[in-house]
Amino acid sequence: MRIFEEFESNVRGYVRSFPVVFDTAQGAYLFDEHGNRFIDFFAGAGTLNYGHNNPVVKEALIEYLQRDGIVHGLDKATVAKRAFLQKFQDTILAPRNLEYKIQFTGPTGTNAVETALKLARMVKRRSNIIAFTNGYHGLTMGSLAVTGNDFYRDESYGARNNADSLPYDGYLGPDVDTISYLRKMISDSSSGVDLPAAIIVETIQGEGGINTASLEWLQRLEQLCHDFDILLIIDDIQVGNGRTGTFFSFEAAGIKPDMVTLSKSIGGGLPMAILLMKPELDQWQPGEHTGTFRGNNLAFIAATELLAYWDNDDLSQAVAYKGDIIHGELERIAGKYHELGIKVRGRGMIWGMEFQQHWLADEVSAKAFENGLVIETAGSESQVVKFLPPLIIEEEALREGLQIIDNTIAALLQGKEQSRKGDPLPEGRAHQGKAQA
Repeated sequence: MRIFEEFESNVRGYVRSFPVVFDTAQGAYLFDEHGNRFIDFFAGAGTLNYGHNNPVVKEALIEYLQRDGIVHGLDKATVAKRAFLQKFQDTILAPRNLEYKIQFTGPTGTNAVETALKLARMVKRRSNIIAFTNGYHGLTMGSLAVTGNDFYRDESYGARNNADSLPYDGYLGPDVDTISYLRKMISDSSSGVDLPAAIIVETIQGEGGINTASLEWLQRLEQLCHDFDILLIIDDIQVGNGRTGTFFSFEAAGIKPDMVTLSKSIGGGLPMAILLMKPELDQWQPGEHTGTFRGNNLAFIAATELLAYWDNDDLSQAVAYKGDIIHGELERIAGKYHELGIKVRGRGMIWGMEFQQHWLADEVSAKAFENGLVIETAGSESQVVKFLPPLIIEEEALREGLQIIDNTIAALLQGKEQSRKGDPLPEGRAHQGKAQA
């Protein structure tokens, strides 16, 4: 690890949480350079819903490269882009009765968010954007303005310009109606909150701590946007692409956002981000918003192959089945260690365990890694252990990973008991810490 410490910037994060040199990966498994196996409950922060080195994608990419297919194409027309556009329309949009234009932005999620905010402001001729407490939308300047956690922000950046943060569903407790609160702030000209061009929201806040908005809350948010002529942007970068059991995380609510941002798993691990917008919002002049790497044709090839998972409902059913396993096991573990006051929440195959003793989540993540499980934490104080396995993970590997969590918590509690008795802590007990990234 010396070379990384010597030559790579201090900003590196996940390498601190998972301090080995990885070499190969397949499906839901990672292997380090010594051949040690790790079950992956991290999935590239939601980028690998379809697993590492998906064999269908790998075969298609090799074939494409061997025939010298276009790799970099800016926004020129290519065979790979055409195939993706047609497949996305036929498999995703048309069956859901969704009519969207597709804009290829720069290759990362924050590029898609920046594009959505810029377009919303241009269309509505208003500059303000409303986001929510604990929201995470990226780390470039516009996205930072709508990201909640102050770990990522500094006043000197000027990142909070033209954005307001208001309470998410449940943020003020179960008895406070945050949609009514939001409606009051927008309708009252003396509230200090300007009428926004758009409201941006995650249906499930991944980095924010697996906070889940109710379907009713999302429906009322959409109605509020209609009432005040505000554009609704759903950030589906982490919890889209099937993570909740449907391709889009908002489908169960029956809403139709004005814009949707997609990235991470849409490219199957290759950089790709898109903005979906209702056709009447596509008011760009040619070349008005560009990016050198908005035409990643290898990602188009991968995405087209992966969309075949949505030709039927097999994957949706698998996500529901495995999601129930995760939920059931986490509730069992929470009950088993009731003294820790663990709270379990999530949907589909994104779940979190929140620890009352916030530092315990970091210790669980670190100790689980020593036992062969890659899993990160989330939340404003890294107090939530975040379960984000590939959607295609086999049941055996899923259960093995969940058992590692159970065993890890037991070992940590046993270590604390030994410490109270004056015995030395078990080897490897030292807290490694969670580098936020």
